[in-house]
Amino acid sequence: MKGKKKMETFTSSIAFDRRLYKQDIDGSVAHTKMLVKQGIIDEKDGERIVGGLGEIEGEIDSGQFPFREDLEDIHMNIEARLIDKIGAAGGRMHAARSRNDQVAVDMRMWVRDETNEILGLIMTLQRTLVHLSERYKDVVLPGYTHGQQAQPILFAHYLLAHFYALCRDFDRFLDCSSRVNISPLGSCALAGTSLPIDRSYTAKALGFDRPCENALDGVSDRDFVIETIGCCAISQMHLSRLCDDIVTYATEEFGFVALPTPGGSSIMPQKQNPDVAELVRGETGRVYGDLMAILTTMKSLSLSYNKDMQADKRPLFDAIDTLKGSLGAVDGMLLGLGVNEARMRSAISPHTLATDLAERLTVKVPFRVAHGIVREIVSYCREMGKEAGELSLSELEAIAPDIDWAGVDLAIDVDRSVASKRSYGGTSPGEINRSLKMAKTILKEEAGRLPPLD
Repeated sequence: MKGKKKMETFTSSIAFDRRLYKQDIDGSVAHTKMLVKQGIIDEKDGERIVGGLGEIEGEIDSGQFPFREDLEDIHMNIEARLIDKIGAAGGRMHAARSRNDQVAVDMRMWVRDETNEILGLIMTLQRTLVHLSERYKDVVLPGYTHGQQAQPILFAHYLLAHFYALCRDFDRFLDCSSRVNISPLGSCALAGTSLPIDRSYTAKALGFDRPCENALDGVSDRDFVIETIGCCAISQMHLSRLCDDIVTYATEEFGFVALPTPGGSSIMPQKQNPDVAELVRGETGRVYGDLMAILTTMKSLSLSYNKDMQADKRPLFDAIDTLKGSLGAVDGMLLGLGVNEARMRSAISPHTLATDLAERLTVKVPFRVAHGIVREIVSYCREMGKEAGELSLSELEAIAPDIDWAGVDLAIDVDRSVASKRSYGGTSPGEINRSLKMAKTILKEEAGRLPPLD
């Protein structure tokens, strides 16, 4: 018996798939009503089944449901409890259905519901980024490439970069949902059924766009799980990159931002640790692991269903839970973020204006030549402790004697540099104002694209 118990425990999924109970009950109710409509079971039994399922949902909601590990999964737990309640009639609801299509439809409904929540959380974080961009749209800071100061930018330009990354995340989840929202219910084990079911009826009743075209495909693939976790991984990556910058910007060396509720050190009283940012960055690895886990599980499975596919749920649940928690945490962190405007501005090296100088020289020489000349000017300025605008004509002629320096203004400051980046998508104040208007329009459009809530 000990060996049997160990095997039951190993093969049981009720410890984690119980969270599908609402979807399982909804699917069973729709399936039962279809069976009644098609004359496969009588109306009286259908009413008893639907009523019993409602009672069972209440028991689970209230924590009174007697989950049993020996019944293996949420589907058998609910069916056994229904038979306990209403007798043998409870077994009629499984006509023209297998656990293969039952679990597939449950998971698709669960992913659909969770995707709607994720879309809402993405929009919330986007609104916060727009709010901060408006508040700090006059603040400048150094922009970086390769971890080195590159050119001065507006802080709003930086924040809106993350906004537009989240726009793609939103689109990606919404696009993925169109492939999730296909009903496998009625596929049965793999071949369909000889009973006169109406798959379009159950698909419509459960809010699906249509039934799947092939019963074998409907029960055997989990590409919708893989794609959903992939969307989570990309979005989590975007959050991690933002958080990595926050970790750096909150250091004493940078001091660009102050965190709202930083964590303290267990031994060093002066420490203020960016716990939320670090945890989001760290949890990203788990979501990547979830994606690799499901890809590895599915890679060698013959059609149709295999017990291996029971391993699809935990990575899916974990990836979605992690992303939802991260989206909320990052939003809270940003809402309480303190911004040190003076520190950001003072950190900008005068040499970040070198590209502006090269662009000004393009009226005299090709840009590639100008690039080389300005490189020499910057090297000379570093050696002499000067800025380019302070160089005399004789110094400039010594660096590049073939250039007619008349009319070339090398005096430039951070604000003039930023204001000059008027190309579409640039960091000039005018472009930031345009981009903010676009962002607000996108938010309105996203709200209109959200699926209706049940």
